[in-house]
Amino acid sequence: MIFGEFRCEEAEGVTLAHTLNLGEKTLKKGRVLTAADVALLRQAGIAGVTGARMQAGDLDENAGAAEIAALLVGPNTETRRAYTGRCNVHASIRGVLRVDTARIDAINELDEAIAVGTLPDHALARHGQVLATVKIIPFAVTRELVERCRAVAAVAAVAAGEPLLRVAELRASRAALIMSELPGMKESVFRGTVTATRNRLEGLGSRLALVLRCAHDRSAIVAQLRQALAAGCDLLLVAGATVTKDRRDVVPAAIVAAGGAIEHFGMPVEPGNMLLLANLGDVPVLNLPGCARSRRSNGLDWALQRLLAGLPLTRAEIMRMGVGGLIRSPLEPEDEEEGEEDSVPAVPAGAPNVAALVLAAGQSSRMGGTNKLLAEVDGVPMLLRAVNAALASRASSVTVVLGHEADKAEALLAGRRVSIVRNADYAQGMSASLRTGIQALPPEADAAIVLLADMPRITADHVDRLIDAFAAQQSTIVVPQHDGRRGNPILWPREFFARMQSVVGDKGARELLAEHAARIRKVDLDDAIHADVDTPDSLRALEDR
Repeated sequence: MIFGEFRCEEAEGVTLAHTLNLGEKTLKKGRVLTAADVALLRQAGIAGVTGARMQAGDLDENAGAAEIAALLVGPNTETRRAYTGRCNVHASIRGVLRVDTARIDAINELDEAIAVGTLPDHALARHGQVLATVKIIPFAVTRELVERCRAVAAVAAVAAGEPLLRVAELRASRAALIMSELPGMKESVFRGTVTATRNRLEGLGSRLALVLRCAHDRSAIVAQLRQALAAGCDLLLVAGATVTKDRRDVVPAAIVAAGGAIEHFGMPVEPGNMLLLANLGDVPVLNLPGCARSRRSNGLDWALQRLLAGLPLTRAEIMRMGVGGLIRSPLEPEDEEEGEEDSVPAVPAGAPNVAALVLAAGQSSRMGGTNKLLAEVDGVPMLLRAVNAALASRASSVTVVLGHEADKAEALLAGRRVSIVRNADYAQGMSASLRTGIQALPPEADAAIVLLADMPRITADHVDRLIDAFAAQQSTIVVPQHDGRRGNPILWPREFFARMQSVVGDKGARELLAEHAARIRKVDLDDAIHADVDTPDSLRALEDR
């Protein structure tokens, strides 16, 4: 490219460097002058212009920017049309940006003609957001320079196995919040913690599915961790009554006692220094810092973004967060929102309102005098496993039917967001409990999913899979199956409620299913839908598995 002053008689084909106002017409910078443009210049008394003339092997600024921007594109990113020497890379989904910073630096160091700017590595990006911009500084760039950029990008792909830019998609998770308490703590503390946690998770496309409270005691927290796992939660958040000060403090000690491992304690991010990262098997556990109750950005946000995008969050990753880890967000009001600490959002517009009905009134007649629903599986009573699975699902409400040893069962459910109804005729069998429960369901329910409390392997995921199937076709009875054999729980549309209140015996609604076989929609699930407990032997066999 030749840049300089050109006399009018040699200006045709020159790219104009500066805008010229010729009265009735304006020639903008970047315009390639035509013979007609040159005639206008002469008429205006302009003898020469400043601009650039392309040479063999040159790419104009838009073509050069577009080619280099294309080299940056990786999963879930895309380019748009280049303009004025600039081409942007946009996010095609919402997620967390990963940037090969070393190779971006290497491209910028090749020549001053190229400038590539990106968002920070691990930035949270919305759909359509500009992630990076490529700007060609002069009016053209040589083909040779573009090929050098291509070589840098190729080295990046070979060395790191990743493109220069990619967006890791946020994955919907089902999170549990466990809050421990000490005497005298204010309810506003728990309300604020739940509200802030729910807002954080929903802002990342996930859901606060289960809220549990217990004493600030190691064994009590162990029990809550086990309950959250049994319910099918895939992210566990623990807000201790006191901020953890050591790996041997109450909350981390409880995580270890539950079979977990501490990955790292502390982070070089402020606010958020006191965050603790652990794992219970494949499930991540975060012991929350005190700032988790705040709506302002802090280290917890950084940890959640990476976890929910499926990105590594290890000891090494956390220790590299120091540069830029001093977070100073704009001041925001720290007002506490009123409401129960375990209140749930309304059913989303257009989604069916599906109530969960847990039948837990049976006499356990074949258990040798033991109430099977109070018996523990993996440290969690079977009744709690069923109720927590319902609570952690997308069911709009949870109604529990009690009967045999109802006082003990109700005490076990204390503090949970459930409606409890007692079946005085529980000795008559399951049908009496079904009639009692259907009658107690909220009037706004479009359907009910009936869970049997003696099926301890059912989780929130099983419930949600059935709800999804009903949402797709709301006139059907949704029945799970495994290896061609029907199981439980079963989802019933409201139109069957009246008939369900007339069933008798201990077979539930089997005859109603047979009568309406054409209305059944089957969903393939795992063998948890067959795993019930009726005898001490079946309980031992289940625990052995």
